Amino acid sequence: MSLTDTGAEALPVPVTPDCPDPRGGADPGAGALLRDDEETLNLRLPAEFVALRAELPDQGPPGETDLLDGVHTWGPTRTPVGVFELVPVRVDRDLPLVQGWMNDPAVAAYWELAGPRDRTERHLRAQLGGDGGSVPCLGMLDGTALSYWEIYRADLDPLARFYPARPHDTGIHLLVGEAAHRGRGLGSALLAAVAELIMERRSACTRVVAEPDMRNTPSVTAFLNAGFRCSAEVDLPGKRAALMIRDRVRRELS
Repeated sequence: MSLTDTGAEALPVPVTPDCPDPRGGADPGAGALLRDDEETLNLRLPAEFVALRAELPDQGPPGETDLLDGVHTWGPTRTPVGVFELVPVRVDRDLPLVQGWMNDPAVAAYWELAGPRDRTERHLRAQLGGDGGSVPCLGMLDGTALSYWEIYRADLDPLARFYPARPHDTGIHLLVGEAAHRGRGLGSALLAAVAELIMERRSACTRVVAEPDMRNTPSVTAFLNAGFRCSAEVDLPGKRAALMIRDRVRRELS
């Protein structure tokens, strides 16, 4: 799953040996083994891993710990493009809107959730009925729902099998819902704002991570423009991903 912002500003894209310029010119067979960050997979962590996590400080069993520090309480934040707020999804209220976005061809190409309403509903309910490690949200800008987000605990997710996760690493998935709102730099501005919000509201979190598809050039560019670094390019099930990280140190020095 990836950000869909089909037209982020074409600013210079930093290139590293492990993450070539997503706009082309790289050897299509090049790419490092996963070293620093990776995608969320629809898998279950082994029971023994969950049990070990539960023994760590602030890693109690589901129901005893708010794994994401109360996303529903984070409240609004001012951004260069307006007042933004993450509002957890309510299926009875929000399913038609989210399902409509998932059927936009530009979104469906990367999220792969196009189809009837029950397909989107199953995706949302799987998170809402889980252990609280992933929270689906609408992104409200000046009171209007313009984007869909998934904020998740990357360190407690199957993603942690693929990179050296740190406690409280927090992951982001994002799509900008309407084509009219893409191509204006909105995705970059909101990604930067949400990364800041996560760092402010989750004091134990030192990194925000993401894994956009390398084919989705506007997505990769948007993350880079939002202050993320590309740590590697890696083959994942179904896609080659750009592994993006935004560090707390980077944020505090910027």
